[in-house]
Amino acid sequence: MTKQASPLRSGSIIGILGTGQLGRMLSLAGAQLGFKTHIYGPEENAPASEVSWRTTTADYRDETALTHFAESVDVVTYEFENVPQETANFLSQFVPVRPPVRALDVAQDRLTEKNFLKECGLSVAGFQYIETYEDLQEVHARFDGQGIIKTRRFGYDGKGQWRMTPETDLKALLNEIDNRPAICEAFIPFDGEVSVVAARSTSGQIATFDMAENIHENHILRHSFVPTGLAESLKQQAADMARLLLTELDYVGVLTLEIFVCQDKLLINEIAPRVHNSGHWTIDACATDQFEQHMRAVAGWPLGSPNRQYDAVMTNLLGTEINHIDSLAEDEMTKIHFYGKHEAKAGRKMGHVSRLFKVGHRPDREGYKLF
Repeated sequence: MTKQASPLRSGSIIGILGTGQLGRMLSLAGAQLGFKTHIYGPEENAPASEVSWRTTTADYRDETALTHFAESVDVVTYEFENVPQETANFLSQFVPVRPPVRALDVAQDRLTEKNFLKECGLSVAGFQYIETYEDLQEVHARFDGQGIIKTRRFGYDGKGQWRMTPETDLKALLNEIDNRPAICEAFIPFDGEVSVVAARSTSGQIATFDMAENIHENHILRHSFVPTGLAESLKQQAADMARLLLTELDYVGVLTLEIFVCQDKLLINEIAPRVHNSGHWTIDACATDQFEQHMRAVAGWPLGSPNRQYDAVMTNLLGTEINHIDSLAEDEMTKIHFYGKHEAKAGRKMGHVSRLFKVGHRPDREGYKLF
């Protein structure tokens, strides 16, 4: 059980591992609470650095740089789940690391994650470890040729994933996997994809945001719709799942569950031990957003109210869509968030917008378009 930590005072320094847009938004939220942020990562001229108090540009395994970083901060958190565990373990010798390193261990490996969820009594799609051609043949037969192959580590936005069908050339697929440890998940004919963002404080207080319904295009999150319109029983079930995992992990900070809706059943797809793209709508629609909530938690503060004050549709701006900011700004209920990235590559998340609506007036997701 986590011991109650003394809350950080104004002017304290929160270290953030990772330099992307999530680190940027955490820094902005920290500044509103009176905290300085020290960003650490290998990238130069990164989005988070533009708004942070200080940046260290160094490799995640540079122990000299990590020691100086730890000496300069009061607590360490991270903006993405692929921070090397040895980095977090090293830093924890000098300064509290929140969320705990165990959360990284669970979330970084899909096989570990699935087994952990099952041990917690939570439902997931059928899965099997793949190492050899014989494993691939076995799982192809077990799942009637229908499955999703995923590398155990480092996959996101569809990277490191392959669809398996009855017609798939298994030897060619094994070559694409290229000896990387992988799992196969049974293909689930789900009705929708939702996510729930929740937080836990150092005292064990838990707060849960409303569930979001997520629409993906080319494996990249396109829209998040809030509220979802699902039955209250399913919303409560998702919140209970989050509460269970937060408690089981002795977690501090924000955690996100990505979930498949299969009629009246919920199957957990992934855990993200961090603030999440599908929670960006909270910045403009809630009394306390996910970024402020995370910084409150890691600073040892009580959590804020997650109450939703508007219905919302969050849309990612990909590549050159960021050039539409001027026209989007003409709508007084559209809130714009630019990530500070300098090159608009195809499919790259350059920013997002949230369109706000009076409660009960969210547009239907069918046929919804931003432009």
